[in-house]
Amino acid sequence: MKAIFMSIIMLCFFIGLMVLFSLRSHLLLTLISIEFLMIILYLIMFNNFMIFGYEFYFIILFLVMAVCEGSLGLSILVSLIRSHGNDMINSLYMMSW
Repeated sequence: MKAIFMSIIMLCFFIGLMVLFSLRSHLLLTLISIEFLMIILYLIMFNNFMIFGYEFYFIILFLVMAVCEGSLGLSILVSLIRSHGNDMINSLYMMSW
């Protein structure tokens, strides 16, 4: 049961990496795929801590860092949309940001 769970989690992780590297035209898609990878990493850590019986303080710290990363990404997205009018990453190379 644990092996099946871990294989499903690893499959989701590789799918998230594939989406991150293939859909890089919009900043919003990139941020969503990074958040998906953070959730998968959280599941891996939670599963390992449950198996080995560790404390869950580090998981709470990891969630705080994930929320901070998400809020910074959202603020960059809003700033980009206000300045350029879209969230296309390709428009950053043509204009000085």
